[in-house]
Amino acid sequence: MPSPTNPRAPDANTQAFPRLTSTQIARIRPLGHIRNVQSGETLYKPNDSAVPFFVVLSGQMEVLRPTLDGERLVTTHNPGCFTGEMTMIAGQRCWVHGRVTAPGEFLELSREAMLALVARDGELSEILMRAFILRRLLLIREGYGNVVLMGSRHSAQTLQLREFFSRNGHPYTYIDLDTDRTARELLDRFEVKASDVPVVICHGTVLRSPSIQKVADCLGFNVSVDSTRLHDLIIVGAGPAGLAAAVYAASEGLNVLMIEAQSPGGQAGSSSKIENYLGFPTGVSGMELATRATTQAQKFGANMLIARSVTRLHGDNCPYQVVLDTGELLATRAIIIATGAQYNRPKLENLARFEGDGIYYGATCIESQWCEGREVAVVGGGNSAGQAAVFLSQTAHRVHLLVRAGELSSTMSRYLIQRLTENPNIELHFNTEIVSLEGESSLERIAWRDRNTGEVSARGIQHLFLMTGAAPRTEWLRGCLALDDKGFILTGRDLDTAGPQGSSTWPLARPPQMLETSLPGVFAVGDARSGNVKRVASAVGEGAISVHMVHRALVEL
Repeated sequence: MPSPTNPRAPDANTQAFPRLTSTQIARIRPLGHIRNVQSGETLYKPNDSAVPFFVVLSGQMEVLRPTLDGERLVTTHNPGCFTGEMTMIAGQRCWVHGRVTAPGEFLELSREAMLALVARDGELSEILMRAFILRRLLLIREGYGNVVLMGSRHSAQTLQLREFFSRNGHPYTYIDLDTDRTARELLDRFEVKASDVPVVICHGTVLRSPSIQKVADCLGFNVSVDSTRLHDLIIVGAGPAGLAAAVYAASEGLNVLMIEAQSPGGQAGSSSKIENYLGFPTGVSGMELATRATTQAQKFGANMLIARSVTRLHGDNCPYQVVLDTGELLATRAIIIATGAQYNRPKLENLARFEGDGIYYGATCIESQWCEGREVAVVGGGNSAGQAAVFLSQTAHRVHLLVRAGELSSTMSRYLIQRLTENPNIELHFNTEIVSLEGESSLERIAWRDRNTGEVSARGIQHLFLMTGAAPRTEWLRGCLALDDKGFILTGRDLDTAGPQGSSTWPLARPPQMLETSLPGVFAVGDARSGNVKRVASAVGEGAISVHMVHRALVEL
């Protein structure tokens, strides 16, 4: 009798393009309708919005991506196959062209019906979500994007755009104008001058030195927001705390809108690896964690605005209103503020001049490529600085970690301290501070001082990573909410100690809830909150807990 063999796990391509069984299709049928299609018929094309979800019952279709030279085949869908990828979950505009190649019958569902299916059918949810994620990874790996970025590694704006695409999981083709010989041909083709860089080519539109907001609009990142609609909950900020709040609120049936000024993940999103987060024994990058959480929130129906900022909160009357940087007013019954914090900028001459061209506030794969075989420096004594030093040591010749304090034990996790002290490529400098930055067109040299001896050391270092302290992103809340003397938002019992930064008057007979601000129904979570523990896990916990408090507040508002 032959010995049994273990079944082979399906490969990534099979999981990215699976075929549904007749039983599975039967469960989908009630949510859609049959559409008779003809050969040559276009089902959707690049830049379309509200694209339906199709299951091929009979016939055939092909999916093509646009290129500068025409179209290229991505895949062919036969009976049992289905369309879509992550743009469908996010409600963003389509990237590809779907065309029928053989007549037949397709089962058509609206995006809303597809989301309802994902929410209620566990088996189909797993199949569809896995396929959508793997298809996005395929597009990224193969360079199947609808964006070309032409820029220079010496341009801070180019770096900002590259990180924006990467952290939002959007495939793009990067052309380095400093080295690529074909760059001039492309520039001439679109009549773009070198002085206009960085240049983004998006859906055939040439954007010269664009802001992130313009790029997000061109790509159709943002859903259309009805300014007349009353939201149950608006979450300002999509770091770990904001994303956790969005997942729990949307999964519990609240109408949720997240507003993020940059990219999902916040400060944690730029972390190369988080090794002490529950459930990830081998660690997880901040970007991966943010991407998973964003997908999870959108799966449950949360909407998101990317590259949009809230400039003001009107809290005199309920429902509250938030004012976007576009001037739009959005009404909501409750608000969760999760705007996080940003690294402090030391008062150094030439700092602004070298930002993005030698001075960085996060260590990602993009920056690490430039540090290969070089000497670099990281400033900071917290976990973010330690993670950056360990990550950069994989490519850099030597990493200098400059710590203002005399030790690390009070500010950094033990596992990181051990990694740092045992790594031969990392050199620790305690009681040390940066005193000067020098260079012509980009950073070339730095100098630091020993605070004990006063001795100044100069090094030919061209890449400096600053991760020192934290300042809350709460300027837009001054005069609206009670803040502490450092600008962090006071909540719960701490409202009794509110200083001159904001009113501490609590208007209700009941006491404020633990995460509630000086405005009933407005909550603060994560690094923007006074007294918060600066850890990803605590931010996620606060985001989840705040939703329970939102429900309680909505009952009385």
